[in-house]
Amino acid sequence: MQKSIVNHLFTILNESSLLIEESENVTFLEALCLTGENIIEDTVKQEQLTDKLLPLYEAYFQEGMTAEDSRRAYQLATLKGMRSGTQTIHQMTPDSLVLFLGYLVSKLISTSSVSILDPAVGTGNLLTGVMNQLHLDSLKASGIEIDDLLVKLAHINANLQQKDIQFYHQDALKPLYIDPVDVTICDVPVGIYPDANLSQTYELGNINGKSFSHYMFIEQGLKYTKPAGYLVYMVPNDLFVQDKDHVFHQFIKKHAVILGLLQLPSELFGDPKYEKSILIMQKLDASIEPPKEMLLVQLPSFSKTEQMADMIAKINHWFDTHLS
Repeated sequence: MQKSIVNHLFTILNESSLLIEESENVTFLEALCLTGENIIEDTVKQEQLTDKLLPLYEAYFQEGMTAEDSRRAYQLATLKGMRSGTQTIHQMTPDSLVLFLGYLVSKLISTSSVSILDPAVGTGNLLTGVMNQLHLDSLKASGIEIDDLLVKLAHINANLQQKDIQFYHQDALKPLYIDPVDVTICDVPVGIYPDANLSQTYELGNINGKSFSHYMFIEQGLKYTKPAGYLVYMVPNDLFVQDKDHVFHQFIKKHAVILGLLQLPSELFGDPKYEKSILIMQKLDASIEPPKEMLLVQLPSFSKTEQMADMIAKINHWFDTHLS
């Protein structure tokens, strides 16, 4: 991947979005959706801007550019819009984590045809980033998102990368009309779920007297993952500590095997209370044999190249020993 291509693509997305933002009196993120639609449909719907936008769009597609180039450029533009606007409900997964989760998913997959779900897809950054690292004959992807603007951004993101993803605009904790998948990935939303009636239908809908969405997303993910399928979730560090009555512990014993828990470096999070770990699970099935030992590691800073290389070697050895 060439950094110059990413910069080139970002510049076009940024400049065209700024033009549309001013002309149409919309937010930057709304303008980003509109400029993405123009690029995808090879048109300029804002006729008064044709002379300014058309030259930008004609220069967008570059020889040698990849889907990952497009994802990163779109991510930069989206981050700019989120920081400057009012879209505060969604935090994008850091790029280093997107790549690392993609690596973990690739280690779990042993077939050439896979279905994958992200039930909290947001802008599609995590899902498409993982997909870009899976070189398979067949990859069927789905994403769930309740927010109007985020699902639009995700749809544009996928189309600019020429990714075939089925998006569902709905609350991911309500019943989903999808077939069970091989792999579920999720940067789990953390907090209290507001629908008390729906929470009562979940085994994990009452933890210490509260309805925590992060536990419910795990239960929902297991429900829509095939037997022996995998879940790779970013979860709060206090997930197990918070479970004082061992409700979550007993639930997992009934429904899944925990393969690994990888604590992420603190530097990725602005506040210790927001720190997360990667939880790797396999849904129970008669055919699976739990590993003799779990993958329990504390990851070093991603910027410490030598330490990270040693950690990758350790993780590779664990996969070769316990899941090969």
